Amino acid sequence: MAHRTGQKTLPSRAPGHASRQRHWGRWVAAGVVGLVVLLVLAVGLFIKLQPTPAPLALPGGAASAPAGRLDGTWDVAAGSLAGFRVRQTALGFSNDTVGRTSAVTGALVMSGGRLTSAAIRVDLTAVKAGGKTPPQLAKSLGTARYPGATFTLTRPVTLSPAFASGATIRVTATGLLELNGVSRQVTFTVSGRRAGTTLQVAGSIPINFSAWDIKGPSGYGFLASLANHGAAEFLLILHRV
Repeated sequence: MAHRTGQKTLPSRAPGHASRQRHWGRWVAAGVVGLVVLLVLAVGLFIKLQPTPAPLALPGGAASAPAGRLDGTWDVAAGSLAGFRVRQTALGFSNDTVGRTSAVTGALVMSGGRLTSAAIRVDLTAVKAGGKTPPQLAKSLGTARYPGATFTLTRPVTLSPAFASGATIRVTATGLLELNGVSRQVTFTVSGRRAGTTLQVAGSIPINFSAWDIKGPSGYGFLASLANHGAAEFLLILHRV
């Protein structure tokens, strides 16, 4: 039988070569998993460590004794704040996104131990979160067309007699909240007290975005999201006219 020529026999690989390749593959996979874990932890720490302002509430400490009469018109003054609070989630970690502004105007009217009227306006174009204007706020709330949010009381609120002497009280208020060009009735709890020559009022209003045709912000991706509801918070410092 003729002997075949011209064919080369490939050298067989050493048994340890395939084993080393498998080891390298496992190391690479482990490294990728480790990086993902570190990324998740870094995002979680970033979210958790971000300073989140506490909900707006009455100033701490004892209030000074009331001065002057209660009945009359009370204007919103310096020290007043308003804004929003929305829950954000990224990679399973959650925290609140909070925006605030001092651009609050309006007035309350007290008569005969009752809050008889109230009209408050917040300039949404002045709201800032972390010192910056939220990039999606203008789009979600349509502030180019509707730059302000307004609340108008529709039912008088009877106040406890203790309020006139400086006690802190909690009452329920009902009115119309106009936001994004849509007006809806809202009912919420308010804390209030007299302090010297001022009235101090604080509370929050639950906001379901769909009720005011508010569109959720885009660009968060499938690993991050904002809740479809939030709260409008306020602290009003008022002086009698």
